[in-house]
Amino acid sequence: MDAGHGERAMEPRQITSQLQAVLTAVEGVFQWLVGGADGHSTYGVTRWLFLRALGVIYLIAFVSLWVQVKGLIGSQGILPAQQYLQTLRAYLGPERYRLAPTVFWLGAGDGLLVLACGVGTLAALLLVCDVAPVGALVVLWVLYLSLAAVGRDFLSFQWDVLLLETGFLAIFFAPSHLVPGRGAAGVPAVGLFLLWWLLFRLTFQSGLVKLTWGDPTWLDLTALDYHFYTQPLPTWIAWYAQQLPAVAKKLAVLLTYVLEIGCPLLIFGPRTLRLVACGAMVFLQLVIFATGNYNFFNLLTIALALLLVDDAAWAALLPGDLVRAVARMGGATGPTGGALRMAVAGFVLVVSSAKFWQNLTPRSTLPDPAQRALAWVEPFRSVNSYGLFRVMTTTRPEIVVEGSDDGATWEAYEFKYKPGAVTRRPRFVEPHQPRLDWQMWFAALGPYELTPWVPSFLGALLEGSPPVLALLARNPFPQHPPRYVRTRLYNYRFTTPAERQASGAWWSRSLVGAYGPVLSLAPPERPGPPEP
Repeated sequence: MDAGHGERAMEPRQITSQLQAVLTAVEGVFQWLVGGADGHSTYGVTRWLFLRALGVIYLIAFVSLWVQVKGLIGSQGILPAQQYLQTLRAYLGPERYRLAPTVFWLGAGDGLLVLACGVGTLAALLLVCDVAPVGALVVLWVLYLSLAAVGRDFLSFQWDVLLLETGFLAIFFAPSHLVPGRGAAGVPAVGLFLLWWLLFRLTFQSGLVKLTWGDPTWLDLTALDYHFYTQPLPTWIAWYAQQLPAVAKKLAVLLTYVLEIGCPLLIFGPRTLRLVACGAMVFLQLVIFATGNYNFFNLLTIALALLLVDDAAWAALLPGDLVRAVARMGGATGPTGGALRMAVAGFVLVVSSAKFWQNLTPRSTLPDPAQRALAWVEPFRSVNSYGLFRVMTTTRPEIVVEGSDDGATWEAYEFKYKPGAVTRRPRFVEPHQPRLDWQMWFAALGPYELTPWVPSFLGALLEGSPPVLALLARNPFPQHPPRYVRTRLYNYRFTTPAERQASGAWWSRSLVGAYGPVLSLAPPERPGPPEP
């Protein structure tokens, strides 16, 4: 009896031992995939630099949103978060908490929105200072997801979900110490691999969708004939890029294919090829950074690309004292996976692979169970598909917003960064993202009736909402709100060198017509509102 009891008591320990052996074996596979087997490559300095960079990027994201949040989703904003959550609460049951995963179910007033941005800023600073990195990353992910869930149109950009996915994966890549340099463990190979896999999907998909979605300008190599002036917020350098000969822009399209489709394939190759891939991706992001304002997207992509650089390469680039100090904190990859990290890795690999396939084959469909599973995780925005500029816009419609007191004389509102006055030089605004200016670009591409936030924006102008007016560069009605507002659609293009020399204008524009109806809050003094 005693012997049998002893045998049964050993079974849980045996199961645990076998499970640990499996986890160690799987971790060994990931070590081999990242070149860390037998200590050939270490990534302690790489991890230290990446987490500092991610902290800076989170800091930029929260501060950038902080100065706009009241005007975008505050109580007097364009899309009030509190009103949105009240609507969900009225029409949905418990499912609303999954569809809108946010801490703002506890309250979404202006004070709490600002507090979330402030706490996010503080957590980002803690990450930069290497204080409790795992805890800081959890707070950052929860708060940014919460803001994205209630921000709707204004926090629905690819870099927002890229930051959430990067931040989520970083939780399982970061060391678990509380004080810098205390108790840091080795770099988990599985965490590094997942971030490499994210970088691969981001870059490879962005290149391949340009071919698979059938856009004619990408197929005939003329996409860059239009891109520099039709992108949302070009810089002044884009004006000069637009003047390049057509053959140069076609060669640049071919180079884009090489950098976005060919170079990502080198990520999982030998060390030398990984370094080549890193250099190529950083080069592409710097070119994009120079010609267009994509806020923190370029910085985040560069931070991911730098994960391909191992400690030996950093030792040749950085001061020796820094490299040695960071190396002492733990840099070798090793069996530090653990059941939770492996479970997360399996989940991310399965879901991201399904999304990857779905994005590359847009005309195919996944089985219903797979589609339902993807739909279930979608609101958490932490396993995503990517593909920037899969369809190139060939014209630049631009909305001009005007107000009037009498319906006869109209004054234009001036936005801070998007094109308006043709003589105003395109500006550098990155890494800040003026989210209203960006959404005005998207609104101009579709009809007024399918952009419901635009009437809300115009209504805020008629009410003279201070937070919304603070998002603009010029309010032509400083004393009182206008009686009427209207929207007019223009086609913009960059001027030619001869046109600019003659007029000093960076843009040329032509009127298309009314974008939406004339709006007014006051009863009309005549039978109907003025015609645009």
